[in-house]
Amino acid sequence: MTGAAGGGGGGPRRVSAAAKGGGRSRSAQPRAAGSGGGSEEEEQRDGGVLFLVNKSGFPLDGQTWERMWGHVERVHPDGSAVAAAIRSAACLARPSVPPVPNYKLSMSIPEWLQAIQTYMKMLQYNHTGTQFFEIRKTRPLSGLMETAKEMTRESLPIKCLEAVILGMYPFIYLTNGQPSVERFPISFKTHFSGNYFHHVVLGIYCNGRYGSLGMSRRSDLMDKPLTYRTLSDLIFEFEDSYKKYLHSVKKVKIGLYVPHEPHSFQPIEWKQLVLNVSKMMRTEVRKELEKFARDMRMKILKPSSAHSPMKERSRGKSLSPRRRQASPPRRPFRRDKSPAVVDKKGDLATLNEVGYQLRI
Repeated sequence: MTGAAGGGGGGPRRVSAAAKGGGRSRSAQPRAAGSGGGSEEEEQRDGGVLFLVNKSGFPLDGQTWERMWGHVERVHPDGSAVAAAIRSAACLARPSVPPVPNYKLSMSIPEWLQAIQTYMKMLQYNHTGTQFFEIRKTRPLSGLMETAKEMTRESLPIKCLEAVILGMYPFIYLTNGQPSVERFPISFKTHFSGNYFHHVVLGIYCNGRYGSLGMSRRSDLMDKPLTYRTLSDLIFEFEDSYKKYLHSVKKVKIGLYVPHEPHSFQPIEWKQLVLNVSKMMRTEVRKELEKFARDMRMKILKPSSAHSPMKERSRGKSLSPRRRQASPPRRPFRRDKSPAVVDKKGDLATLNEVGYQLRI
């Protein structure tokens, strides 16, 4: 959070139902404070640079497309030349489309995790300066899985929050839920050189071991093998990795297990536990994390929706929505917009490669 002070409070706290589903996390990039719904994403700044999100869907509309190139011209040292060279190129290499990992009954869970992570790496981290898929944290799981399907269909580079949603998709749709595997979000807030950075990964728990999936510019801030005996061991491993880049971890947020039901209308619980680790001893952090992990394994913790008070019914009034006029019949066929996106993927792939070299 650019220019924001570290979180208040001197120790761990359980977040109330009203406070859950909060701000958007981003992969090791500074950002301005904002709401979790993402409605003001375009006005947020990452270390003084606008953080852009595509909200037009696919194909990208003209305004989003031109805004992306304008952003590139502003942030690159040779921005105008880079943009002109890519956009005026007569022929660009056609980007490859990696196949979605195929689960086989003979695969072990660690092998399956590796296949998912390899697939995300083949999509590549997004260095263009514009996030292609809008992720609203308050959406129900079923809606987020539709976005994950779109990611596999479009095969574009992704950032860390997109990777968390995409990482849930194979376990829900390709392996009949894998009830022995639990997934939950882990968010980090760090400080470096006057800026606050946010990052999120997908925590994995299976057969008494913890690991993670994710995407980041840094290879040791994304996936971790399924070898950590406790949740605190996994968190401390991330903290040690951050120290290599001179980042100090300020807060750690742990969410609840994600439902296995693909059609669930329940939103993901992103921050059931929030720890101000910068103001705590490691022994305190370990104690809180292990208590939380134990409660999660025993299914003691409930999502905020389970604690929401029932709305009191007024006498003589119905809580049912009013009947609306019948909707006009839908068109029998949905227009396929994919070809228009494919035409621009060469530009996006080349721009992403340039962004990687210059670290947009």
